[in-house]
Amino acid sequence: MARIIVTADPADGRPLRALGDEAPVLLDEHVDPVHLDTSHAAEQLMQRLAWAVSDAEAAQRAQSGAARPARRSALSPAQRA
Repeated sequence: MARIIVTADPADGRPLRALGDEAPVLLDEHVDPVHLDTSHAAEQLMQRLAWAVSDAEAAQRAQSGAARPARRSALSPAQRA
């Protein structure tokens, strides 16, 4: 049986095996061929995987304290007015 595990990369660069129980597991799912037998089942699996990847990215940002910078307009304030 296959297994999908999604965790966030540690902010300090340590390998996951060094973290032990500290590494948040955002998805831990056994996958059988039946999960890919129909397009509906495959879409559900991909949706769960996408959520876990998004959650891992958010967890990694929270660990590092690095928020995404705000997008800046190429126009000056005078040009925007």
